[in-house]
Amino acid sequence: MSKTPLTLYLAAPRGFCAGVDRAIKIVEMALEKWGAPVYVRHEIVHNKYVVDRLRDKGAVFVEELEECPDDRPVIFSAHGVPKSVPAAAAQREMVYVDATCPLVSKVHIEAERHHANGLQMVMIGHDGHPETVGTMGQLPKGEVILVETAADVATITPRDPSKLAFITQTTLSVDDTADVVAALNARFPAIIGPHKEDICYATTNRQEAVKAMASKTKAMLVIGAPNSSNSKRLVEVGAKAGCSYAQLVQRATDIDWRALDGIDSIGITAGASAPEILINEVIDAFKSRYDVTEEIVETAVENVEFKVPRVLRVPA
Repeated sequence: MSKTPLTLYLAAPRGFCAGVDRAIKIVEMALEKWGAPVYVRHEIVHNKYVVDRLRDKGAVFVEELEECPDDRPVIFSAHGVPKSVPAAAAQREMVYVDATCPLVSKVHIEAERHHANGLQMVMIGHDGHPETVGTMGQLPKGEVILVETAADVATITPRDPSKLAFITQTTLSVDDTADVVAALNARFPAIIGPHKEDICYATTNRQEAVKAMASKTKAMLVIGAPNSSNSKRLVEVGAKAGCSYAQLVQRATDIDWRALDGIDSIGITAGASAPEILINEVIDAFKSRYDVTEEIVETAVENVEFKVPRVLRVPA
């Protein structure tokens, strides 16, 4: 029986970004240098496959520093941590490695600079997300006001409306964030924004590729974890750009084939913490059912690379 023809539009760029790549490398190099177990506070990146693979190699994932013994190395996740966490590790004389993405660290530095200049911060981000918790934890309590939506802007009461600056989580929807920024500027004309946008290059690039792909197909799959902010934003961006069916799947086994019945094209992309092996797994699943033609939808070329911390580059 001949297979039904299907065009697979593959977003480029997709999948791993430089910050995720660096964070995973940090755990692998720490295991090589110090042996197992190496403790990791929170998921190093938001992807079950990646976390399980590192666990198999000897990484132990914990929620809080209190769960780590003093005599084993601990790694802080790519999302960043409040200042109190490395301070507590130092007090216990622990060996620790900070895998915070350099683009998240840039936002931390920005917040500290504004705070030193007497400004109160407004952070655009998702309540409870590790990156938001980490960024707000760079400054004393009360110095960062969190807003999630444009509507939230009307509800906040800053200390001095003339002394405000804003920062954002790095993995937000570019378009939705623009609405929140517009609301902030309208209500607080003196508010100071970042020199360069806080939303990271990888988030922006993946969203642009999804928009370009959405014009070609009515169905789209985003490979990523349900707790991955940037992956969930890709689903929203796809739906907003005209994809009547945009779904998040962790891997090929999650695909709802009945929902895709009768389609002749589908877009495939992946969040910044989804490895290429899971993307290939999804592509292979389509090839086993359809006569697939692949088309790349490329909107940017990425060649960013971040160095791992020096402690891992020197011998034990």
